[in-house]
Amino acid sequence: MAIGTAPPANPVFLGGLARRLVADKLISDEQARDAQQRALKNGVPFVSALVESKMLSAQKIAEAASLEFGAPLVDIAALDIDPAVAREVSDKVLRKVHALPLFKRGKKTFVAVSDPTNLQALDEIKFATGNMTEAVLVEEDKLVRAIDAAIQATEAQKMDLGDADLENLEVEGGEADTGLDVTKADAEDAPIVRYVNKILVDAINQGASDVHFEPYEKSFRIRYRKDGELKTVATPPTAMAGRLAARVKVMSRLDLAERRVPQDGRIKLYISKTKAIDFRVSTCPTLFGEKICCRILDPSQAQLGIDALGYEPDQKEGYLKALQQPQGMILVTGPTGSGKTVSLYTGLNILNTDDINISTAEDPAEINLPGINQVNVNPRVGLTFAAALKAFLRQDPDVIMVGEIRDLETAEIAIKAAQTGHLVLSTLHTNDAPQTVVRLMNMGVPAYNIASTLSLIIAQRLARKLCPSCKRRAEIPRAELLRQGFSEAEVDSPDFEIYEAVGCDQCDGGYKGRTGIYQVMPFSPAMGQIIMEGGSAIELARQAAQEGVADLRASALRKVRNGVIDLLQANACTVGD
Repeated sequence: MAIGTAPPANPVFLGGLARRLVADKLISDEQARDAQQRALKNGVPFVSALVESKMLSAQKIAEAASLEFGAPLVDIAALDIDPAVAREVSDKVLRKVHALPLFKRGKKTFVAVSDPTNLQALDEIKFATGNMTEAVLVEEDKLVRAIDAAIQATEAQKMDLGDADLENLEVEGGEADTGLDVTKADAEDAPIVRYVNKILVDAINQGASDVHFEPYEKSFRIRYRKDGELKTVATPPTAMAGRLAARVKVMSRLDLAERRVPQDGRIKLYISKTKAIDFRVSTCPTLFGEKICCRILDPSQAQLGIDALGYEPDQKEGYLKALQQPQGMILVTGPTGSGKTVSLYTGLNILNTDDINISTAEDPAEINLPGINQVNVNPRVGLTFAAALKAFLRQDPDVIMVGEIRDLETAEIAIKAAQTGHLVLSTLHTNDAPQTVVRLMNMGVPAYNIASTLSLIIAQRLARKLCPSCKRRAEIPRAELLRQGFSEAEVDSPDFEIYEAVGCDQCDGGYKGRTGIYQVMPFSPAMGQIIMEGGSAIELARQAAQEGVADLRASALRKVRNGVIDLLQANACTVGD
């Protein structure tokens, strides 16, 4: 140190790995000291601080560490990790020491680390497992993903049930009474009971939305729908088809003897003392037996909140503004399975307070929300949507939700309710928001009634989200991007980037979860004037565009631009729009 030069205020000792990185000129001495200071301040490992600051890639750090300490560098994704060994160490300790036990060999546990000097991790895992430990060097980013996956697997394991539990799961069916002794039936076919219970529990654990039991002439398959995609999960012998169908019908209290007509039922499966999952069951006679579809009804979807559904800020503001109106009609439109029910129930959940009376008529009620008066319509006994609506109007309602407007009578009563001081929410099946107005007119609803009651129309689709861990930048010609609908200003922007799916051990073919694509169209006086003059859906769409309403295609491209989905998903969910 030069004479007269003061020592650093906070001297930081550079450890072996930091010294190696500086010696190899991968980072500067100043960068190394800065990373160590931030690591100490934030309570994270030095390697994590380096990677998070993007000073150096995880791969370069791992290669330098391997040379410095003579430790072999391995790809953790290619290792056969023993989940039982990982579960010997608590999730809290795994997060704390930033290391992951991989497998055992005799009395030695091999531990994945991104920094070989992390001796604390080896000591704590040695204490937790009672075994000697040996470090296995892996890349930092892959270690983070592996630790997250191990903790998620541990949480899922807590929900898993053994064979004994599967046989004794408590099941509650629908209201129908078949006269069948369910306990006796279960005892006589215990293997089938366990098998069906496992199929249903696995579907819940994997986040599936539907389970399909499908018989064919020479085969039988069971498929899950997850994130909108169907995948085969089991192919039992065809001889089991009848017994599996019978078991599901027993659980949902349907008529076992009736195989010629479709039936609908419900199952409530108690997977613990405090948690139950509902299934909506539908049977359909096919050439080679009864096909059964079990829809998993997850009440937690309505509790996600509007921020989790994928609305853009301006779209969210439009929806919330319409919900705050004391009267009027909000319509949500889209094909089956596009998330309309979740959007409606998210709105109802926002309105669900002690000072508001909410009633719903559904076919059937898919999500059970305390504080809301829900009615299942039953046309066979005369309880139609129209009949339920008439009853609601005598029940002093503030908010009414109709599962679907299917006919003129239901539409007229809903509009009457919206005109007399009630907020009405419902759904229709149309391609976009402007066509919803035309659909109401084609039903026979007078234009003046539509103009005076409509507040907001939401058209929506669901698209699979790109996996954030493995998505990569897509190289697409400029001409093709313009053809897809991006503007020249967007394409020529220096920060314009779109991504494509790759696939890794954290996702399903490059996708993970789904998000909504929305067209949120407030119904303005100008639109009302158009329909009063007999205007078409095209004129309404043109007016909506002038008012700044993004159509489904524009909303999908916005999510492509933000890296949420890829062009493949944008085209799949907005084709023909």
